[in-house]
Amino acid sequence: MDIDFTVRSDALSMNRLVRAGEQRWHLPRHAHIVVYDRDDDGLLTIYDCGAAQKPPSAQLLGTLGRIEARHEVIDNPTGRVVTLREESTLVATGERRYRITTGDTRRV
Repeated sequence: MDIDFTVRSDALSMNRLVRAGEQRWHLPRHAHIVVYDRDDDGLLTIYDCGAAQKPPSAQLLGTLGRIEARHEVIDNPTGRVVTLREESTLVATGERRYRITTGDTRRV
C-alpha cells in the first residue's frame, strides 16, 4: 500500500537539535530516530529519548545512511527505528542525506 505523507513547510523551524558545527547536530545517548523510507527519499523523526513522552526534537526530509555509533535497529513495514547507545553526531552529507558519526560530539 502506497501511503502519501505531507511535511509541514516549517519543518526546519521545528529542528531543536543542538548544533555541533556546520551541518552537524548533537544526538544524545538514547536518541531514537524513526526512519520512514519511500523510494529515493524519506522522513527522519528524531526523539531525544524513547522513554521521554514529549514531541520529537526534529523532523527532516531525507535518508539515513551509515551509522557509526553503537545502536540497535528494529525494522518495520515503512522503514526502521534506530536506537542509539552512545552520544553521536548527525551529519548532513548532501542534499537530504544524513549519517551518524561518533567523532566530535562537542556542542556549539
